[in-house]
Parts: sequence; C-alpha cells; structure tokens
Amino acid sequence: MQIFYLNPRYILFIHLVLNDMIHVMLSVILFVISYTVQKIKLYICCVIVLFARLATENTPLNVACMAIECYIAVCLPLRHSRICTINKTLMLIGLIWVTSMSVVLPDLFVTLATQPLDFFHSTRVCHKAGIFPNPVLINKRNIIHSVFLVIVWFTIFYTYFRILFTARAASKDSKKARNTIILHGFQVLLCMTTYVGPQILDVVQQWFLLNYFDSMFAFYIVVHVLPRSISPIIYGVRDETFRKYLKRNMLCNRNFQISCD
Repeated sequence: MQIFYLNPRYILFIHLVLNDMIHVMLSVILFVISYTVQKIKLYICCVIVLFARLATENTPLNVACMAIECYIAVCLPLRHSRICTINKTLMLIGLIWVTSMSVVLPDLFVTLATQPLDFFHSTRVCHKAGIFPNPVLINKRNIIHSVFLVIVWFTIFYTYFRILFTARAASKDSKKARNTIILHGFQVLLCMTTYVGPQILDVVQQWFLLNYFDSMFAFYIVVHVLPRSISPIIYGVRDETFRKYLKRNMLCNRNFQISCD
C-alpha cells in the first residue's frame, strides 16, 4: 500500500478524488438548500460557495498536472524519478490551490470593498451571482477562464498526443493506448466545461425557461457530477496496480465477513 504514498501519479489521483468529493458534497448541500430552505444567511452561503468554487477550479488544473506526469513517465522515463519527486508533487498540489485561490478570493475582496457589512447578514437565495453582484467580476471570470481554457487545453492535447505517438511506436498494443487516450480525452472534455459553464448555463436558461429547475439539475449532473464520477474509473479502476490492490482489499473484506458469519 506504500506505493500510493510514494508514487506522484497516485498522490495526484488521491488529491483529485478528495477534491472532487469536497466539490460534490458542497454542491449537493447547495442544491438541497435551494430546494428546501431556499434562503439562508449570505455569509453562510458565501463560505460554502467559496470552497465549492475552489474545488471546481482545482479539478482541471489537477487533471492537467496528471497529464504532464504521465507524459514525463512515458516520453522521458529516465528523467521521471528526478523530475517527479514526492516533494515536488506536494509543492505542485499547493500551487494548484494557490492558483485557484488567486481566481476565487478576489471576488470576495471586491465584494467586501463595495458592499456594506449588512449585505452579508441579509437572507437571500444562495447563488453565486447574488453573493458577488459586481459586473466587473463577471468580466474578470470570463477573461481568466478563457486564459485557463487555452493553457489547460494546449497542455493536455500536447501531452496526450505525444503519449499516444510514443506508445504506438514502442508497443504493439496501439489499440489499447488509443482507447486509453480517448477515455482520458472524454473525461478532460467534461472537466473543461468548468471554464465554459456560465455560458452553457445562460443558454440552458434561455432555452428551458419554463423548466428552470429541471434544466439546472440536468446542468449540474452533466457539468459537475458526471466528470467527477468518471475520474475514479479512468484513473483508478483501469490502472492495473490500483485494480490489484482494490481486488485484494475487496477479497479480504469478503473473507472477513464470511468468517464472522
């Protein structure tokens, strides 16, 4: 089991899973609030939304870092142990969080500077647009997401195509490598909807105005839940080492239950 603590790939994967668990938990809380209580104190809503946004911003950055690690392992195997160390991986995770905070926290600072303190003690519908109403923040978000979209897309496309060509040249099982790249590409495509989510949401609201809550729920499932449900399958279950330990633990638990019965 120590391999999961000593291998940078599994460290990034575990961080991705934990981050996605936080995101799904907070987003479910927000949905339950919107369908039941509907209105809560704005400062409580602000805390939940900020952490949910941090987890949202972390996901595509983490996926891009995993793609770079995989590229180094496949295309630069002799340098992998020197480049991808545990300390550098932990520093990279810290950089992911710092980058996400640099995107999210300015919204809070601008709102604190432009809104009175009574604003945060008011009771409203818990929604990002209601917490950060300044129109400048929308432009800032669109610009930053556009930059991130280009950088992350370029990084992932470049690394995955280089991995595909290297795997095809070095292995006879090029079909397996191609299928793996297609699965990763599909999951990355879903993760990239994070950067175009607000635009997709605007279109959904215009097209399905009469079924607003149903369209919002469908948007939530496709954009937020589905990519995070596929990640453990692509990066975990399909990995031979992870699958071996998973089967071993499941078998041990089954034998333990049988012995107890």
